[in-house]
Amino acid sequence: MSPDSKVSVQQDQPRYLARRIGLTSATILVVANMVGTGIFTTSGLVLAELGGPAALLLCWLLGGLFALTGALCYAELGAMLPRAGGEYAYLRESFGPLPAFISGWISLIVGFSAPIAAAAIAFATYLLGSDRASWTILQVGGQNLISLSPITALACTSVVLLSLAHYHSLQMGQGMQNLLTSFKVGLILAFVIGGFWLGEGSISHVTADATTGLGGGQLAVALIFISFAYSGWNAAAYVGGEIRQPERNLPLALIIGTLLVILLYLLLNLVYLYALPAAAMAGILDVGSAAASALFGDKIGRLFGIAIAVGLLSVMSAMIMAGPRVYYAMARDGLFFRRFGQVHAVHATPAQAILFQGMIAIGMILIAAYDALLIYIGFTLSLTSILTVLGLMWLRRSRPNLPRPYRVLGYPVPPLLFIAGNLWITVYAVLSRPIAGMIGVATIVLGMLLYRVFSNRPAEDRAAATSD
Repeated sequence: MSPDSKVSVQQDQPRYLARRIGLTSATILVVANMVGTGIFTTSGLVLAELGGPAALLLCWLLGGLFALTGALCYAELGAMLPRAGGEYAYLRESFGPLPAFISGWISLIVGFSAPIAAAAIAFATYLLGSDRASWTILQVGGQNLISLSPITALACTSVVLLSLAHYHSLQMGQGMQNLLTSFKVGLILAFVIGGFWLGEGSISHVTADATTGLGGGQLAVALIFISFAYSGWNAAAYVGGEIRQPERNLPLALIIGTLLVILLYLLLNLVYLYALPAAAMAGILDVGSAAASALFGDKIGRLFGIAIAVGLLSVMSAMIMAGPRVYYAMARDGLFFRRFGQVHAVHATPAQAILFQGMIAIGMILIAAYDALLIYIGFTLSLTSILTVLGLMWLRRSRPNLPRPYRVLGYPVPPLLFIAGNLWITVYAVLSRPIAGMIGVATIVLGMLLYRVFSNRPAEDRAAATSD
């Protein structure tokens, strides 16, 4: 290849992500991120705290409205700053590069990679069953370090295949995402309709009176579980740089997607209660499979478990799609490794960032103690969301002339409710799980140290990152 042809190839290489995502796909991305393992596992835990069916439904509604206040706030930020990166882009505009970098660092470790690993293992477990013996276990100091088994092998394979699909092209990743999410939503609707129409349940389970505990501590614990199930309402913000007409479509995707999930969650919990009395539901994890078995028999319950496994692929795909856009945005600003800010010359995707995230997720699958990371996901991500919404209020005050195609309805009530509620849940989570709080603080401190490394790079290197 001649020098001239090399120059031509470099000039033809796309420098930025193209706007190819419409309203439907952006809304589906929100739904796919939100509807995951949480709705199929947490209702039993919530019921153990609250005691009665009415309190359970009220708490799921409250958690949904809480997520909606966050979606309303992010809708204004997304319409005002339609860029890739989500919180990273918003915090950089409001409070500067350090908080933005820390939010991106948190996204890399606990926002996407760990949940991808968790969803992959849940997928493999639902599909193969939990009674699969390990092939080999590497121990250090009597502690399991790495575990190889049919479950971890299938989980790693699923991460590789989904990452390669999103690596190949936005069209392939988007099409697969839409198909998987349509299957998952169809599964939920079929379960709801079939459960009430053909299932062996009783409406008396729903209307049964029981002692409920909606007092401070119990409600806080319940909302910690439910907030995890509702997480993902901000998914479309991460691909803001690729959404067509973002000033209109991004707010609509966040709001419509969140409202759809609130409706789906309430319907699913009604079916759970119709299938099982409160005493039988309380404390169990596999509430979805248990309800299906009660309604249709054990054979159908097993098939429903397999269908849940397929639905979990949608969760993994959505996070594999959204996460790399954060690292891409950081690298474009010269605050991360330059290669992750590059767009593939042929596939026009943030290919290096996608592969990097996949490698971290696979590492977490293989490390037997990966679930320790999941304990503090809620704590660290809540801090990022609180700071982001505070940034919205700060920009309203410091930069009132910024164009705002969409403004939060009822401002300042939604942001204040979101901040106050998140602080309440976060404080209670730290008091009840102090180790998780300490690990979260350590993660933030490590992010600060890494920021110093990247921000102290020579000016010409940082400039090159934005011009590649």
